[in-house]
Amino acid sequence: MTILDPVATPTDTVTSIVHPLSSLSAEEFVRVRDLVAALPDFTSTTRFAYVGLDEPHKREVLAWQDGDGPRPERRVRVMLLDMATGRSTDNIVSLTTGELVSTTVLDGSRGQLPVLIEEFEAIGAIVADDPRWVEALALRGCTPDDVVCVPLSAGYYDYPEEEGRRILRVLAFRQDHPADHPWAHPVDGLSAYVDVANREVTRLIDAGLIPIPAESGNFDDPAVQGEPLTTLKPISITQPEGPSYSVDGEWVSWANWRFQIGFDTREGLVLRQLSFTDAGEERPIIYRASINEMLVPYADPSPVRFWQNYFDTGEYLFGRFTNSLALGCDCVGEIRYFDAVLADELGNPFTIENGICMHEEDFGTLWKHSDMFTGSNEVRRSRRLVISFFTTVGNYDYGFYWYLYLDGTIECEAKLTGILFTSAYPGLDADGNDYPFASEVAPGLGGPYHQHLFSARLDMMVDGVSNAVDEVDVARVPMGAGNEHGNAFTKQVTRLTSEAASGRVADASVSRAWFISNTEKVNRMGRPTSYVLYPQEAPVLLADDASSIAKRAEFATKHLFVTRYDPAERYAAGDFVHQNPGGDGITRYIADDASVDGEDLVLWHTFGPTHFPRPEDWPVMPVDYAKFTLKPHGFFGKNPALNVPAPDAAPHCAPAGHAGHDHTGHDAHAGHGVAGHGHDHAGH
Repeated sequence: MTILDPVATPTDTVTSIVHPLSSLSAEEFVRVRDLVAALPDFTSTTRFAYVGLDEPHKREVLAWQDGDGPRPERRVRVMLLDMATGRSTDNIVSLTTGELVSTTVLDGSRGQLPVLIEEFEAIGAIVADDPRWVEALALRGCTPDDVVCVPLSAGYYDYPEEEGRRILRVLAFRQDHPADHPWAHPVDGLSAYVDVANREVTRLIDAGLIPIPAESGNFDDPAVQGEPLTTLKPISITQPEGPSYSVDGEWVSWANWRFQIGFDTREGLVLRQLSFTDAGEERPIIYRASINEMLVPYADPSPVRFWQNYFDTGEYLFGRFTNSLALGCDCVGEIRYFDAVLADELGNPFTIENGICMHEEDFGTLWKHSDMFTGSNEVRRSRRLVISFFTTVGNYDYGFYWYLYLDGTIECEAKLTGILFTSAYPGLDADGNDYPFASEVAPGLGGPYHQHLFSARLDMMVDGVSNAVDEVDVARVPMGAGNEHGNAFTKQVTRLTSEAASGRVADASVSRAWFISNTEKVNRMGRPTSYVLYPQEAPVLLADDASSIAKRAEFATKHLFVTRYDPAERYAAGDFVHQNPGGDGITRYIADDASVDGEDLVLWHTFGPTHFPRPEDWPVMPVDYAKFTLKPHGFFGKNPALNVPAPDAAPHCAPAGHAGHDHTGHDAHAGHGVAGHGHDHAGH
C-alpha cells in the first residue's frame, strides 16, 4: 500500500509516523532487506520467501489509539530459504530498533516455507534432464519442448524419500504454438515428483498412455469466440459531484463507515478496524478481516491426480499474483485505486499498480413503503461501497469483494473465473457409465470435480472486545397445549462456550445463523448488541475424515470455528502449510479448549462452492459466486438508514394515482404489502 514514508533517525533506525498497522512502504522493505542481508547466515542463494508486517497485539494498538499506551514496536516477519541448501528460517526484524528480534530454523517436520517463483521456473529444466521423463513424453508423441510443466504443491503422503526435502509434483500440458493455451491438451497418465533443491526427480508415475485432447481451447481467438454480439448498448455510470467517500492514506470514511485498507503478500486485501458511527458514536464491529486461506481439493483418485489439493494462500502466497486493474475493464465508474507494495524474492520492493479497486454501486431499493391508510409513499435507494482485488493463481482467477451497505450490513463475495484445471477424459466404461470423478467439457477433455473452500478470518469486536457467539436455529413447536392449531415456531439458542466445541456446520433446514454479541453492552431494549453471520449453504470438505487433506485442513471440515484472540494465530491451516503433515492451524488453536464466552474472539468461517464442471465452463469460465453476510441484529436501536435522503427524482417515485388515494374498500388487502410491490433490480 502507498503510505506516508517512515522517518529515518540519525542512527538510521526507523520511527514510523503512521499507524502501527499501516502497510510496509518501499523504503521499509529496503531497510528490511539491508538488515537481513547483513546477517551472518545470509548467502547469495538466500531468497525472501515472505516479508510482511508482524502486527502488534490488538490491546497494544487499542491502548495506543486511546492514548493509554506507547506506540507499538514496528516489526517485520521475514521467511528465508537458501536455494542451495534448503535451509529455512522464520525471522522477526524490528524496524524500530534495527535489530534481529528472533530466528527460528525449520527442520521441515512441521511443513516447509511457501513455494518460490524461482522454484516454479526451475522445474522444466529439472524434468527435461531426466531420461525417464523424456522417454515417457516420447511414448506420447511429445518432446520436452512441446510441453509446459505445471509444478504443484506436493501435499503430504509420508513418502520416506520426501522427508525434510522440498518437493513439487509436476503435470505436463502440450502447447501446440506460442499462443496456444496448453490447458486444452493435458498429457495425462504421467507425473513427476521433484526435489527442487537437489534438482532431482524422486519418482516418476506413468499410469499408461491416454490420448491427448486435440481441440483448441483458445478463448481469446476471434474464431473461437464467434461473431461479436452487436445489440448491447453502452451503460454509463457517472457521479458528477464525485464519490461520497474520503481517503486519508489507508483510512477510508464513507457514509457512517470508517476503516483501514491494508495489503499482504499472503492474504491479499486486509480490512482493519471497521466501525459504524451511530448517533455520533463510532462503534467498532470488526478489528481485522481477511481471506487467510484458500483450499482447492480435487476429487479424482487416479494415480497421477490423487494428491491434487492446493492451499493457494499458504503454499503459493496468492497476494503476490494480484492483478493491476484497469478502468472500464475490471472496474467501472468513479474509481479510487490503491497500489500494493510488496517484496520480491531478493527482498527488493515492487509495486502492483491499481491492485485494489474501491467504488460505490447503486444497489436498488434500500427501504420502501406505500401506506394505504395515510397515503405516505416513501422510497430510498440503496448503495454499497465495494473494496476488491483480483488474483490469478495458475489457471484460476479469483476476485474478492468486500461490500459495506448503508444499513450496517457487511458482505464478502468471492468471484471465481479463469480456466479449469483439466485432465484427459477416459470416456464411458464397459457398462456405459460416465467417469465418476470428472465431467467431459470438450471432446476427450475432462474437468475433474473439485471444491473451493475459502477461510475468512474475522477478528470480531462487536461494540468492544467482550464477545460471545450463539448458534440460532429455527425450531418447530409441536401441536398441543399452547399451540393448539400447530402454527407456532420459535428459535433455539445454543451458546458456544469453548473452542473445542465451536466447530459448527451450516444447516439451511433450520435457517442456522451465528450471533456475535457483546456480553457487556445492551441496546435500548435491554438486550445484547450483536451482529449475525449468515452462511451460504454449501458442503464442507468432502474428502474422507481419515485422509491426508482432512488432517491438514481441519478448518475446512466445518463452516465455523471460534477461538480466543491470539496474535500468533493468523492462518487457519497454520504458518507453514507446504508439505505440512497436519495438526497445525485450527487443530492446534482449539487444543487448549479455551473459553469463548465473553472473550476477545476470532471467527474462522469456511465458505465456497463444490464444482462439477460444465461444458459452459470451457474454454474460459463465466464467473461463479460464493459469499457470506454479516448483519446487525439489535446493534442499532432502529433502522440505521432512516436518514438516507430521498432520491433526487423523489416527486416522480410514487406510482401514478397512488399517493393520497382513498383506500376505502381495500381493507381485505391490509397488511399484505400489496401496494408498491414492484421489483427494483437496479444494481444486480
